[in-house]
Amino acid sequence: MRLMSTAAGKPARDPVHHPLFARYYARVSVTAETRLGMADVRDRLLSGLSGRVIEVGAGNGLNFGRYPASVAEVVAIEPERTLRRLATEAAVRAEVPVDVVPGAAEALPVKSEAYDAAVLSLVLCSVRDVRRALAEVRRVLRPGGEVRFFEHGRGGGPAMLFTQRALDRTVWPMLSGGCHLSREPVAGLRAAGFELGPYRRLFLPEDGLRLPTSPCVLGVARKPHEP
Repeated sequence: MRLMSTAAGKPARDPVHHPLFARYYARVSVTAETRLGMADVRDRLLSGLSGRVIEVGAGNGLNFGRYPASVAEVVAIEPERTLRRLATEAAVRAEVPVDVVPGAAEALPVKSEAYDAAVLSLVLCSVRDVRRALAEVRRVLRPGGEVRFFEHGRGGGPAMLFTQRALDRTVWPMLSGGCHLSREPVAGLRAAGFELGPYRRLFLPEDGLRLPTSPCVLGVARKPHEP
């Protein structure tokens, strides 16, 4: 699917273009389902969801097959063309209706207060502007709507944090599709005005070598009812 520029009548450029990293990520993410325990994490992330759901940064669509039958519809936003194509293929195999849509997290192409829940799965590390992206998530959720989040980020002690920050300042974002290692997703959600529900910090893999990508957090937040 290609967006048309209203000004010039030409196809708009994708907001994100990392074709080499996208192909690498597509392979590695499938392996991580079993070797890193990601399949179990996805089940916990999506368990109990219902109604209309927006998934921001859907990647290659590995969440789609794990949405419960109580979900009426998923609108999946993915800015990268290669990953979006793979997500579209995954959507066909899903047991719930999934519509894969191009767009950036900082400007979601959907109506305000239209969704019962939003899913953020390994996306806040790579958005250009976390504050704007979370403001958009808050905009599109109905009052009381849930955010289900699973993100990697800052953690693992002083030595690990030093390594994460050093990589963020040098080669990591360039090699990893704009990913940053030392962001703090829980603090970002709180600053965006979400009410934090239960969450837990974990490492992937849970056993073995700890990598700069290993510190993760899995949890729930809610858009508050306006007074």
